[in-house]
Amino acid sequence: MRFTVLGPVEVTVDGTRLDGLAPRHRAVLAYLLLHARTVLGHDRLSDAMWGPTPPETARSQIHAAVTAIRRVLRRAGAADVLQTRDAGYVIVPEAGQLDLDEFTAALSAAEDPQRIRAALALWRGEALADVTADYAADARTRLTERRLAAFERLAELELALGRHEHLIDELIAQTAAHPLREKLTCHLMRALHLAGRQPDALAVARAFRARLADEQGLDPSRAFTALEREILAGDATRAPVRQVSFLPYDLPDFAGRDSELDHLTRGTREGMIYAIDGMAGVGKTTLAVHTAHRLAGRYPDGRLFVDLRAHTVGQRPLDPVAALEILLRQIGVAADRIPADLAGRSALWRAELAGRRVLLILDNAADAEHVRHLLPGAPGSLTLITSRRRLTDLDGARALSMDVFPAADAIAMFGGIVGERADKEPLAVLDVLQLCGFLPLAVRIAAARLHHRSQWTVEYLAGRLRGERRRLAELSTGERGVAAAFTLSYRQLAPDGQRMFRLLGVHPGRDFDPYAAAALMGTDVYEAEGLLEELFDAHMLLQHEPGRYTFHDLLRDHARALAAPDEVPGALGRLSDHYLRTAITATDRLFPYSRHLRPSAPGADGPLLEDPAAAVAWLDAERANLIASGVHAAADRPCHTTDLATTLYAYLDGHIHHAEALPLYDAAVHAARDPAAQAQALLNRGVMHARLGRHDQAHLHTPRALVLARQAGDRHAEARALCSLGDVAWDSGDVDQARAHYDRALSLYRETGERRGEAIVLGNLGLVHSRQDRHDQAHRVLHQALALFRDLGTRAGEATVLGNLGTAYEREGDHTRAADHFTRALALFRDLGYRPGEAEMLASISRLESRGRSTA
Repeated sequence: MRFTVLGPVEVTVDGTRLDGLAPRHRAVLAYLLLHARTVLGHDRLSDAMWGPTPPETARSQIHAAVTAIRRVLRRAGAADVLQTRDAGYVIVPEAGQLDLDEFTAALSAAEDPQRIRAALALWRGEALADVTADYAADARTRLTERRLAAFERLAELELALGRHEHLIDELIAQTAAHPLREKLTCHLMRALHLAGRQPDALAVARAFRARLADEQGLDPSRAFTALEREILAGDATRAPVRQVSFLPYDLPDFAGRDSELDHLTRGTREGMIYAIDGMAGVGKTTLAVHTAHRLAGRYPDGRLFVDLRAHTVGQRPLDPVAALEILLRQIGVAADRIPADLAGRSALWRAELAGRRVLLILDNAADAEHVRHLLPGAPGSLTLITSRRRLTDLDGARALSMDVFPAADAIAMFGGIVGERADKEPLAVLDVLQLCGFLPLAVRIAAARLHHRSQWTVEYLAGRLRGERRRLAELSTGERGVAAAFTLSYRQLAPDGQRMFRLLGVHPGRDFDPYAAAALMGTDVYEAEGLLEELFDAHMLLQHEPGRYTFHDLLRDHARALAAPDEVPGALGRLSDHYLRTAITATDRLFPYSRHLRPSAPGADGPLLEDPAAAVAWLDAERANLIASGVHAAADRPCHTTDLATTLYAYLDGHIHHAEALPLYDAAVHAARDPAAQAQALLNRGVMHARLGRHDQAHLHTPRALVLARQAGDRHAEARALCSLGDVAWDSGDVDQARAHYDRALSLYRETGERRGEAIVLGNLGLVHSRQDRHDQAHRVLHQALALFRDLGTRAGEATVLGNLGTAYEREGDHTRAADHFTRALALFRDLGYRPGEAEMLASISRLESRGRSTA
């Protein structure tokens, strides 16, 4: 189905006109189409049809017209295109259904003569040709003005490209229809002169002067007079570029980018070059064009634009020789004056710009070499270059790297396109924007899809975007799409860069360092780092801190989709091995006394972890990746999951990362295949739950773990299970049973030489002895536990035992020592960031203070 207003007002299906609309019905339809996607009330429609004195039947006539339009649309199967809202009526044509929409969209590519000709070809005579309503004359005049402006822009481009011969007939016809339009007359004069018809050009000028004086009593403008003089002097082949603009259409819904605009508009000065870089879809061209329109008044000698097509769908990059021909013709250099070679064209280009003040946009550059010969040679002009690569070797250029939208800018753009639906669902809007990764292209496409689908809600759109596998497919409309933009960037990479990009996409974590990248690629760290830097320079990766890289979420989806199935298992296997080996090295450095409890590591190829500080730094940086790797491997590489969970236990517990660790230990429980591994996994998960205060969960599987440990002959796991059973008995108030379990566990820990386990059990036994009023024994075992923890460097254990000593002193009535130990434990827990321990010590101190007040 198609609506037309650029000619007779019609509704057609497959080119066949639908009957059933009287002239007054077409008048209402045309007004709705001229204001498509805007709700129009009865009063506004009435004023449009009849002006300030509508007939008494105006409302009923409008209602009848809407009914007739709906009847026709229903026959076409598109009744929902015309909708009734609380405030009136709105027509919502889809993409490609309204010729006026296509005309406007085509003119957005103002530097492309073919697109402008295609836009003008949409006209089929006079706009609103058969409409006689009150609004029609003014609307027709406005549309005709847009048509003429488009033709004038086309003539400027064609003349700059030396295509004057075939323009002459068109210009003669247009000037005959609009004899007082000066710009058209100037274009005709120039075309005639370039064709060697100087007398004819001057005759056109004299005729225009005479008509303008006779009919309006005016003289031509200075630009007209200057052109006339140049033709008389025979020098119009090197025409000035004053008032000539080749800038593309400036988006009316441009939103945000205040800091970048401020940087460009305030910081610019004559002779300056700005290289604007950023990932595909981040809005580089949009920003450059918007900036150029804002600064146009500062550059009266011309605003020039050339698309270098480094990342244009279906086209090869424009080489500098061809780009210089376009630019030289834009400033009016005749074709026969343009040298054939690059050096000659570059020299002429700089000579022509000498003394002129122009604003130049070099859009979509591949690299610095792509633009080096296109730069003005003298001060006076401003050059804005856009590229998906950082142009680090372009001397003298200021870099402006663009990031994705801040939330406020994304909300402003989305709301500006979608309208009131965005205001009604603010939380769903944020969901959509986050799923788009705040990438401007993705936000614009998502908003456009919603805008043209009136039956969708914002939440429905968000639901469609939540599926990772279909998200990129959802973010495409017509020829434009996020995946297509990414694909062009990907194709610009060298083969090794492409492979690195693909394999990084299957990394299960959020970021990665060169060692992890080297493992995925199966190469050395130096080559991997070079490839990472290339991807970073091409804006295929982000870098939030030195040495660590990550993806934009949508680029991660794209990379993952590109990975070949046969290359993924090997890459993930190498990554898992790297993480496990380096984690073993790090934990052995931190906890040498428990090395025998962890898997052994063959020579690690990761970073050198020469001291405990380096080991902690690596574990802290990679913690989320290690956990993600373990969880991801549970199905295909279960031994990796259980080995990694065992390796990381002392670090995750001792450094208070219990909540983060739970997914790894849940995965380890399901991945464990033999009794020993099952017992260890159950007990480790239980500890994590216990540290989080979830004691029911912590002890739920302890009896099963004890059976498995004894079945496997694992004395260490048996001791841990007994200790856990002691905790269960303690929590239930059975102190004797708790003591029996702890005594047996203590024996096993001492038998196996597990000092940390021994310290834990001694700390527990201290509380048992204190509860049973064996105070000397309580102090003895608690101080043994404290000494062991301090010797091991386990500060969390030290804090716990200090708290236990405080409890023992409190039970003995020594509140001064109790308060001292609670306070010391509190300080340690705060330093560790362990909130449950901190809360327990605060409660204990408060309890002491409360007792002191009641005694007083």
